[in-house]
Amino acid sequence: MKTDLTDTTSSKINKALVLGRRAIGTPAVGMVLTLVIVTDEENAYDALKAANEASREHPSRTLVVIKRVSRSPRDRSKARLDAEVRLGADASTGETVVLRLYGEVGDHAQSVVLPLLLPDAPVVVWWPVNAPTDPANDPLGALAQRRVTDTYAAEQPIHELTARADAYTPGDTDLSWTRITPWRSMLAAALDQVVCEVTSAEVEGEEFNPSVELLAMWLADRLKVPVRRATSTGPGLTSVRMETSSGPIVLDRPDGSLATLSIEGQPDRAVALKRRDTAELIAEELRRLDPDDTYATALKFGIERLDEQAAVTAPAPAPEPEAAPAPEAAPAEPAAKPAAKKAPAKKAAAK
Repeated sequence: MKTDLTDTTSSKINKALVLGRRAIGTPAVGMVLTLVIVTDEENAYDALKAANEASREHPSRTLVVIKRVSRSPRDRSKARLDAEVRLGADASTGETVVLRLYGEVGDHAQSVVLPLLLPDAPVVVWWPVNAPTDPANDPLGALAQRRVTDTYAAEQPIHELTARADAYTPGDTDLSWTRITPWRSMLAAALDQVVCEVTSAEVEGEEFNPSVELLAMWLADRLKVPVRRATSTGPGLTSVRMETSSGPIVLDRPDGSLATLSIEGQPDRAVALKRRDTAELIAEELRRLDPDDTYATALKFGIERLDEQAAVTAPAPAPEPEAAPAPEAAPAEPAAKPAAKKAPAKKAAAK
């Protein structure tokens, strides 16, 4: 069931939700949270599709906030709110309200969203693209207990990680961190199978992928060893190699679907490690609404410290150019030349 409202208000949207629930025969509200998606028109469809699939596991009221940019100065001066209310089969197991904000009302989106939040229910705000640098201080982010961003969609993902670390507030999280959950579980399980000491590690993945940096920082923080970041053609993370006192431990996934776990002294094992879609990532983030301390520790480790620890200096080769300099050997040759000249003179005297 869909209801279109033009030039409306938050109170009229709430009335449409109540009338819609009665029309489809479900007057009770069975949602467990409110998911606010802040996006643009281009990415709204994909984000809403992922949220609807995740709502099968977490029934929620989904509010999609789209700030429309008016072309002319006259249109920009007019404030208008259009809404599309979806219930029943059109909204999966929850309720969906698509909000399109025009003009000055786009600068006060929190005043539109606040009356539509479910009472006494957690609030999660998700920015699929164009996330603010400090989500906790964003007007919409301040309404939420959990704030989800995705640095993979940023223009400069690695620089975005540094900005996230500087502005981190408990409750912030990143889908780039969620993507490496199976990798972290598999690596931890592999280390539990052998008694060893890890001396170094290497994380390989495609360039400009923040998940690679996050996994490397997590390993460096947990294992207290140098971790090197290597570049591959992808897709995503391709391999992790840990050098241990009992031999190398390698988790390799060249095709983005099936991985191979290799442990010294044990047969290789195939591991299902497929790349998950956005709906699975959002569903995982909605399972826990408390602050993720592990993510905070790995994020604050710092990419700069990772580079310092990964740099391996070789003191032995450095003095080699100075140990055998060519100019010092040159004076010995003129000393030998006079001796060579005297030898023919002695032979002539003997004759």
